[in-house]
Amino acid sequence: MTIKIAAAQYDIGFLETWANYQSKIERWVQEAADEGAKILVFPEYGSMELASLFSEEIYKSLEKQLDAIQSLHDAYVDLYRSLAQQYSCYIQAGTFPVKIENGDYRNRAYLFWPDGRYDFQDKLQMTRFENEQWLIKSGVALKCFDTEYGKIAINVCYDSEFPLLARKQVEAGANLILVPSCTDTVAGYHRVRIGCQARALENQCFVVQSPTVGNALWSEAVDVNVGAAAIYTPVDRGFPDNGIAAIGELNATQWVYADISLAEIAKVRAEGQVCNYRDWPLQERFI
Repeated sequence: MTIKIAAAQYDIGFLETWANYQSKIERWVQEAADEGAKILVFPEYGSMELASLFSEEIYKSLEKQLDAIQSLHDAYVDLYRSLAQQYSCYIQAGTFPVKIENGDYRNRAYLFWPDGRYDFQDKLQMTRFENEQWLIKSGVALKCFDTEYGKIAINVCYDSEFPLLARKQVEAGANLILVPSCTDTVAGYHRVRIGCQARALENQCFVVQSPTVGNALWSEAVDVNVGAAAIYTPVDRGFPDNGIAAIGELNATQWVYADISLAEIAKVRAEGQVCNYRDWPLQERFI
């Protein structure tokens, strides 16, 4: 079965009302659905543009903006849930910093099913900014999600740079890894991109990166955003020689699309020129 993936290069904007945000997301989802996309991926911290709905005192404060946007959390979930149902697609909605019962924050990546269900993967490897300034803490569980297209996993940005996380997920059956990202330098973008391509290479699977783009100088959290969305593949027969099914123009606002077949993963793992996935355990002889 061939399915179309849509990866967003999503522009962080300044919003006046919740209705503005809702209309913006509806336009993005409708555009991808009209192109036939069945899995849509939005970026890490794309939700932080919601801080602009509050006063300058709030959106200029790393601490206050996190607390303020909790009042929008349920509406945020309801919006993506309804759109996934309306357009009969899966939506990975990027991430939302969620305040949990003990008062800590988790960088939470929601996945919405066409039938109204949803689940989440919390970010596990935190950056220095998250650890030292924003005080957003690591999640506690690594997950895989069952879909009609097979198992899907999520690596949130920095998580994609740590190979054992993705390895555990592909060993659990995931052939597609979604990577919502948010980076403020070209080097940061390339770190995540290199991580994504490495994960696709060593696991012989598909990896999809979706970044925030553009400047939002009003924001204390996501003021500069650099990146390009892409769909990465195994580097072997039957796939692009460079392992890139599609990639966007750096820092442009756009969807990036590719048609993929998850059935090709089993074939390349069995019949490929090399057997990265199969040969992974052989490393252990030397460790």
